[in-house]
Amino acid sequence: MIMILGKKVGMTQVYDEAGKMTPVTVIQAGPCPILQVKTVKSDGYRALQLGFEEVKASRVRKPDEGHAKKANTGAKRFVREWRLTEKDQAEYNPGDMVAVSLFAEVKFVDVIGISKGKGFQGVMKRHNFGGFPFSHGTERKHRAPGSLSGHASDRGHGGNLKKGKRMAGHMGMDRVTVKNHKLVSIDTDKNLLVIKGPVPGPTGSYVVVRSAKSHS
Repeated sequence: MIMILGKKVGMTQVYDEAGKMTPVTVIQAGPCPILQVKTVKSDGYRALQLGFEEVKASRVRKPDEGHAKKANTGAKRFVREWRLTEKDQAEYNPGDMVAVSLFAEVKFVDVIGISKGKGFQGVMKRHNFGGFPFSHGTERKHRAPGSLSGHASDRGHGGNLKKGKRMAGHMGMDRVTVKNHKLVSIDTDKNLLVIKGPVPGPTGSYVVVRSAKSHS
């Protein structure tokens, strides 16, 4: 499995030779310097720590600055790890670059991002509840959640609120992974990945792109 960090540029569409239109998402991916190489001896597991996008000098914390300096690079805004397995025999060094060219032979990818935040939402929007009837005597209760702590819903355990009850609350801003999206094309000059379909998060949000586990 290979991985790279990037930023969602937005969606567009491409056409194949037969004229069929395909919706795609464009991701600005890398180049990502390797900030740290973790080994079983030093850290208990094998991994590469990647960074993406420079941080404004006035906002860099001293520990982050010193950590990045060991790899001869500047502090990065988005940092994630790429776990390595025993099968990964390639030698990596701090300061080496991970670029989109690594995906030249990859056909399908998984994309990990943070979904759009939607604030505080009711049960109809958050959990797809049907609501109350809009006729036959229902009065100002159309979008209400209904009974919350009835004895009959969990007989023998009292009328307390049950754990996991679907209620109104904060919606969105969750880590979401979309799997097995086709990698349509790669632009090595502009460091772009063109992926079929939508990916989680708003335009400008950070994402992690990896080769699809089920196809690796």
